[in-house]
Amino acid sequence: MSILSRYFIATVVSYSAMVMGVLVTLLGLFMFIEQQEDIGKGTYSAVDALQYTLLNMPQQAFELMPIAVLLGALLGLGGLARGSELVVVRASGVSVSRVGGAVALAGLRLAVLTALVGEYIAPPLQKFARQQKIFSTSGDINFAGGGVWVKDGERMINVEERSGDNLFGGVYVYRFSNPQQLASVAGADRATVTPGGQDWQLERYVSTDFGDERVEAGSSPQETLTTGVDPGFLDLANARPRQLPSVELWRLIRHLQANGLETDSYKFAFWSRLARTCAIVVVALLAVPFVFGPLRSSGSGSRLLIGVLLGVGFFLLQRTVESGAIVFDLNPVALAWMPTALLALLTGTLVAGTK
Repeated sequence: MSILSRYFIATVVSYSAMVMGVLVTLLGLFMFIEQQEDIGKGTYSAVDALQYTLLNMPQQAFELMPIAVLLGALLGLGGLARGSELVVVRASGVSVSRVGGAVALAGLRLAVLTALVGEYIAPPLQKFARQQKIFSTSGDINFAGGGVWVKDGERMINVEERSGDNLFGGVYVYRFSNPQQLASVAGADRATVTPGGQDWQLERYVSTDFGDERVEAGSSPQETLTTGVDPGFLDLANARPRQLPSVELWRLIRHLQANGLETDSYKFAFWSRLARTCAIVVVALLAVPFVFGPLRSSGSGSRLLIGVLLGVGFFLLQRTVESGAIVFDLNPVALAWMPTALLALLTGTLVAGTK
């Protein structure tokens, strides 16, 4: 690799790291402010809120990396253009394609780093942060272990699967009259939890009560269960799809397919992670037309504003299609790749017009 290529790579990587530091700091500040309403619940303190915020920063960095790389590449190459360094490079006979190749290589290195963070660093830290917060804010509820089992007073609740933020399937409730006496067993095919987490609407409810002398069975289409167990507590064993690493998502998809269960949300999360990582190379290359192509006549402020709009638009489009994949039952693979494909099309069009 030539000295010039290493110089371009170092410039893009250093500016991207600077932008990432700013974005993560701002987002961390907002997250810490959001935690203020939970401070005082149970043993959850300001120090716990700060720890929760810091542990979630790698996940935020993973999700914001395409925006950070786009802005970093724009700032880095823009700085070289302002210092007339790019003019000297072009005058010495270096082609735009060679500069673009070095920038793309910088994006590839950042993409590999992002993949490592998203697979091995962010998920365990975020899971630990979530566990610590739930244990601190829910001091009167205990985690029983051995799967999705939680203890709520005299009841033990078992949840087999999660289909959404507030939707669960295969719910069983075991009530004990004393630690060694089973008083009743109840089951429901599905449970919908209210936003506050206090009431569970159980559907196709069946129960069996064990009396001193007889056993009584009953059923109803719907039953309300009031409990202190909220969806956040069940996150200990039912992480949201977008928070799981790719390996775990793939294993979960295969398991759900083998059992004939819905997999769209998990497929979207899996392919979206891959598409977001690949988009890092695309957004790095997108900065080249801003300094060499039809956008080079714009001022640095204008170029940065356009970059911000493109980055935010890409981020919002990802979140929008995520909802569409789940709500409208659309093809999750196509939707996951759609933002990256559109960005690649735009980049290819602009690069093709660059001289």
